[in-house]
Amino acid sequence: MNGKILECKKLVSLVGRNTKCYFKDKFTFFMSLITPLILFVLFVTFLRNVYIDSFNSAFSENNLEMPENIINGCAGAWLMSSILSVSAVTVAFCSNTIMIEDKINSAVTDFYVSPVKNTTVQIAYFISNFFVTFAVLITVMLIGHIYLACIGWYITVGDSVMIVVDIICNILFGTLLAAVVEHFVKTQGGLSAVSTLVSSMYGFICGAYMPLSSFSEGLRNTLSLLPGTYGVGIIRNHYMSGYMNAFAEEMRKLSVEENVINGVIKGMRDSFDANLYSFGNEVPIGAMYGIVLGTCAVLLVAYIIIVILKSKKK
Repeated sequence: MNGKILECKKLVSLVGRNTKCYFKDKFTFFMSLITPLILFVLFVTFLRNVYIDSFNSAFSENNLEMPENIINGCAGAWLMSSILSVSAVTVAFCSNTIMIEDKINSAVTDFYVSPVKNTTVQIAYFISNFFVTFAVLITVMLIGHIYLACIGWYITVGDSVMIVVDIICNILFGTLLAAVVEHFVKTQGGLSAVSTLVSSMYGFICGAYMPLSSFSEGLRNTLSLLPGTYGVGIIRNHYMSGYMNAFAEEMRKLSVEENVINGVIKGMRDSFDANLYSFGNEVPIGAMYGIVLGTCAVLLVAYIIIVILKSKKK
């Protein structure tokens, strides 16, 4: 029992050490934070009007006009769901630098000759990366929510709580994926290459930058096999839910028939990936969570096996 308590203390110390090392380098933290903020600025500056026009066209087809604040807020909520779901993975890869730097500087060798288990060292890297990524994303989320409050806030308290839960699920997926992939990276160049590849590709292949509905059927079906797609889906559902309800209420005020309201809302949810389909079948949100968390479980098992096998070689 005393041995387990001692190992837990070592784990806490290593997590604290890794987290402090990361935040000590202000430039590294700034770069982790600036990436999602740049995405936010680019979306707001260049793509915001595109999505506003798309939302307006969905209603103009039915000779309806919605309040500007709901339209603007819905476009902003869509953008925030994209930024946070992508950043949960890309920031996790970028913020895992401490593990790579310890390999480069041979600091990890000092851990191996000290009375600390290799498994404790590796778990500490993972936990620290999770905390750092969570801190970055919560900061971005708060900035984004201030923006949404200024242009049109229709997110309920329940959805706000679930957005944080969704962020945690996405971060868990991102940090586990980074832990498995970057466990084999041993140089700064390798880290830069992997981070660049993930940052440039992930947003497109998970449907965060462009709705899957705009892709061909074959590509949509292919991307529906990737767990990251559902990581985007869960957070997008809770960001857009309040706005969809607000649209429905506005249409009821205009005495629009209920079947028309349901058709318009479903069409919007389909077009903007609040509803996801795999080979023509709609994927319920419970299944989305199951896919994301199931993938996390598989990655966790893979990471444990990698750590155990590496420990046996020491």
